[in-house]
Amino acid sequence: MHTPTRHLVIIMNRTELEAAAFRRLLTHLDSRKDVQNIDLMILAGFCRNCLSDWYREAAQAAGSEISKDQAREIIYGEAFSEWKAKYQPEATPAQLAAFAEAQKANH
Repeated sequence: MHTPTRHLVIIMNRTELEAAAFRRLLTHLDSRKDVQNIDLMILAGFCRNCLSDWYREAAQAAGSEISKDQAREIIYGEAFSEWKAKYQPEATPAQLAAFAEAQKANH
């Protein structure tokens, strides 16, 4: 009988590993509510809302329809409106200017 190589075992578990990494990312973002979505967009080109859009798109590709609000609740851990009211202040003029510059540079 052939023993699976380490590479084959990693491939066989890729989905589980990716899911674990994604859950860890969500946990990390949840622990860093001080990091605003606009700052993530400026520095990384994505934010929590992007993650929720990607989650919804993946669900749709798999044949499951979920709403934008449902996807955001999965990513934020609560209704987006509640999270936003608690943790997301209005963007500062400096943040808005940096965001505009980042958009020009990346689009």
